[in-house]
Order: sequence, then C-alpha cells, then structure tokens
Amino acid sequence: MVSGLIKTVLIALVVVAAAFFMFGYWSGGSLGSFRTAPAPAATGTSGSIDTSAARERGAEIGEKAAQAANTVGKTLDEGALTTKITAKMVLDDVVKARTINVTTNGTTVTLTGTVHSSQERQRAVQLARETDGVTQVIDHLTIREP
Repeated sequence: MVSGLIKTVLIALVVVAAAFFMFGYWSGGSLGSFRTAPAPAATGTSGSIDTSAARERGAEIGEKAAQAANTVGKTLDEGALTTKITAKMVLDDVVKARTINVTTNGTTVTLTGTVHSSQERQRAVQLARETDGVTQVIDHLTIREP
C-alpha cells in the first residue's frame, strides 16, 4: 500500500514538472534563459566633492582594514602555536595527545584533559613551555585514577 502511494506521488510530480516545462515552451521561454533588467541610465555627480571628508573616510576605512588584518594575524599565530604543541605531543612517546586539549590565547597556552600519570602531565606541560612563542602555560590537566 505504501509503495502504491509513493508511485502515485512520483507520477504526480512528473506530471507537474512536465506541465511547467510545456508552459514555458508555449509561452516563448526557454530553459536556461534569464530575462535581464534594462541597464540603468548613466548618472553623474552634481556640485563639488569634499576632498577632506573623502580623505577622512578613507583613513577610517584604512584603520578598520589594519585592525582586521591584525586580528587575522593574531588568530593565525595562535593557531600555529596550538598546532605546533599538538604535533609535539602526537610525536612524543610519553604523552597521549588525543586526551589533551590545547587552546591558545595570544601567547598563553592552556592544557585541559585527562592524563594517565604525573609523568605524562609534566611532559605535556614541558612540551608546551618549550615551544617558541609561548610565554605562559596554564595546566588544567587531571590525572586519571586507576
């Protein structure tokens, strides 16, 4: 019964699609053609341009662009530090990197997660501290009780 209902719905969809296609064909439209609006008339400026206001606005836009570039640069630097530390932990024999989360804010790195021993904890903190660009490591690692 359900398959019969599905077939009926599919046939109805095909009929509707065919009707739209035929309507477009008979009304002079074609598939893939789009009607475009006429081009607007050319406009000009009247009066004089306030160059000092334009310079001021340009300076504001330039400052905002510089701030955005600094933010992007900072984010990339933080991501690079996080990646370096994570890679060191993955390659280390003592540290189980998949249980440690590394986050970076500026040059401060925070380690969170669970480790299996105090030796693993010390090694993870040491790897983070030894990474170029890191000024502070915040240790929020917990040791899993056996």
